[in-house]
Amino acid sequence: MVNIDIPHSQTFLKSQSQADAVTGTEFNYYLLCKKKLWLFSHDIEMEHNSDDVLIGKLIDEESYSRKKKGIIIDGVVKIDFLDDNVVHEVKKSNKMEEVHIGQVLYYIYRLRQKGVDIRKGIINYPKQKQTTEVILTQEKEDEIKNTVKKIVEVKNMLKSPDVLNSKICKKCGYEDFCYS
Repeated sequence: MVNIDIPHSQTFLKSQSQADAVTGTEFNYYLLCKKKLWLFSHDIEMEHNSDDVLIGKLIDEESYSRKKKGIIIDGVVKIDFLDDNVVHEVKKSNKMEEVHIGQVLYYIYRLRQKGVDIRKGIINYPKQKQTTEVILTQEKEDEIKNTVKKIVEVKNMLKSPDVLNSKICKKCGYEDFCYS
C-alpha cells in the first residue's frame, strides 16, 4: 500500500504513457455520449456555456470545504478528494448515476495502477443529501480496461459518431453544435 500525503493544494502522481491517457471527463463523456466524447477530444468544448456545468462546479467547490481536494493523476485525471482510502466524487444530482459510478470506478482503477490500495469510492450528492458507494471488483476492472480501449478508438475516429438523439441532449452544452 502507498500512503499519499495530500497537501491542501493539488497533488500530482506521474508516470504511465500520456498517449493512452484518458481523462475522467472523457470517461464520463464516453458513457454519456460518444459524439460528445469525440467533439471534446478534438478540442471542441461547449460545456463552458452550460449553466448546469457551472452549478456543478460551484457545488463541488463549496461542498466538503474542509477536505483536501484536487488529486491529479498523470496530469489528466482529477479526483475531487480522498478520505480514509476512499475516492470521493461530488456531483450535482444523481440523474446520471450510472455515468458517475463508471467515472469513480475509473478513478479507483487509475489509483490502483499507481500502487494505491483502494477499492472503494463514494459519490456525494450534497444537494440531495445522498451518497452512493462504489466498489471496484475484478469484473468491473475488466470492464474499465475494455472501456478505455473503446474511448481511445472513438477519440481516433476520423469522423464524429452520430447524434445520440436522447432526452439528455436537451440539456447538453453541445446541443446547438449537434443539431445546427
